[in-house]
Amino acid sequence: MTAYYRPLVQHEPNRPSGAVSIAGQSLWFTHVEQLTRHEPPEVIAVKDVPDGALDRLTRPRANIAGLAMDRPHIMGILNATPDSFSDGGVHNSVSAAQTAAEQMVSHDATILDIGGESTRPGATFVPEDEEIARTRPLIEAIKSRTDALISIDTRKSAVAEAAWEAGAGLINDVTGFTFDPQLAPFCAKVGAPVCVMHMQGDPATMQDDPTYDDVLLDVYDFLDEQVANLEKLGLERDQIVVDPGIGFGKTEAHNLALLQGISLFHGLGCPILLGVSRKEIIGQIGKEPRKDARAPGSIAVGLAGLSQGVQILRVHDVAETAQALRLWAAVR
Repeated sequence: MTAYYRPLVQHEPNRPSGAVSIAGQSLWFTHVEQLTRHEPPEVIAVKDVPDGALDRLTRPRANIAGLAMDRPHIMGILNATPDSFSDGGVHNSVSAAQTAAEQMVSHDATILDIGGESTRPGATFVPEDEEIARTRPLIEAIKSRTDALISIDTRKSAVAEAAWEAGAGLINDVTGFTFDPQLAPFCAKVGAPVCVMHMQGDPATMQDDPTYDDVLLDVYDFLDEQVANLEKLGLERDQIVVDPGIGFGKTEAHNLALLQGISLFHGLGCPILLGVSRKEIIGQIGKEPRKDARAPGSIAVGLAGLSQGVQILRVHDVAETAQALRLWAAVR
């Protein structure tokens, strides 16, 4: 029977005896929730967690493309698409994207995520040549004006290769390296840091009827398997970021279960990325139909993730998120 260990994360400055750090951060825990597929959850002390599992939960994360993972990072979203769910058409010219990138960096974004294919629910496939034409010029232009880490949001190896040559330093695949069999070997060959996301189905159909036996454990198992597969190809685990994929083939209940239990994913030994910005769950629970008015709800969920040790927030509203993060850190 496989056991999973979700740290019950705390942040008080005075730690009790026996407390251990979560992933090398200032956050800590003394107990974990032990989960299995066929028994009720049980809270146990840190001393009762097997050594290998505890090591993955506590080990400091290595830098990702030069960025230290012992503090939170903001990843600004730049979609060079006409049909992205929130900002379609806003950044699909080089000058507009360059201006937006400079503004995001000035507001403390340390990563810029460039996408040329919408992955909103119901989105259609974009050919490689078109996706490259949308993203490569933007990456080249942005790279010439900023030192921020550039991430390419793609599921295609040809797009990733063009972006890497243009100056991208992170490959972010929403399909978790299940779409294009050549993408993972390319990343291993060039030593590119990667982000592995979970998605059930594909963008065109993923919200039709998503089902899970146990969404938290099912997503964990998928990410665990994909990280292991990447390691077999030669990628180092400490250069892999994981993302549970909020809104990608999940109902509201599934999303809430993942958000409430997101500290479980520290057990993979990788930094965690949380992307919930402006998504439908924010509109549903926050009662805000306007996508560009969902910054408050997005920030609230993001800070809840940071309180569980999430290292990267992927957001549209960089300045607002950065302000909230500075206050969150100061109060803590």
